Amino acid sequence: MTDPATLRQRFLAEPHTLRNERRDFHAWHRGRPHYLLWALDVDAPPLRARVTAAQRALDGLLLDGYMRQPHITLALCGFAATGPLRAEDEFDDDLIATQLAALQATAPPAFELGIGGLESFSSAPFLSVHDSTDALATLRRCLHTDGSHPQGGYVAHVTVGLYADAWPTAEVVRRFRALDDAPHLPCQITRLSLMGYVAADIGGELFTLADYHLAERRLQWREARTP
Repeated sequence: MTDPATLRQRFLAEPHTLRNERRDFHAWHRGRPHYLLWALDVDAPPLRARVTAAQRALDGLLLDGYMRQPHITLALCGFAATGPLRAEDEFDDDLIATQLAALQATAPPAFELGIGGLESFSSAPFLSVHDSTDALATLRRCLHTDGSHPQGGYVAHVTVGLYADAWPTAEVVRRFRALDDAPHLPCQITRLSLMGYVAADIGGELFTLADYHLAERRLQWREARTP
């Protein structure tokens, strides 16, 4: 797990943050309505309060309308396949079945994470995540049965928002000090969730299709929704 000091050094190595914008991104989703991912739903009052505190510390720097609930992404599924051969950014029932079999074979039981203070990627600030048992690495091995994470190195995080412009990183990082001494929030993890969002809505609210219960080793589908 990457330590906060290294994360901050990486952020400061870039002179400016990346500007996000609110638009359709049709060239990416090509009319496919929903994008799915496996994540840990950590939307509880103490964590929600810390996310709000982080957003206040970064007031004026973030893109308006970020509605995603606090979550920790584990693996990207993509868009639902529309033909017999799925594209690189798509998933099908076979992929979900393979992931489920791996979870049932080797996923850890319930475990605890610690949620820390502010760090950042160039495009988005986040709360750091501390995993003393390496449970996240085990879960990711189950979910990435076809190889490594498609975006390379993995940093567990809880996204706070998206930067609205190209801000100097040296100035942005001064805002992080408001949460530098924040104690780790304990977060008990008993399930992981198959979640999704409307692809045309950057920062839109997440919905949940199913939950995998770690202790019972079973997948529970919620109310049917076409992905």
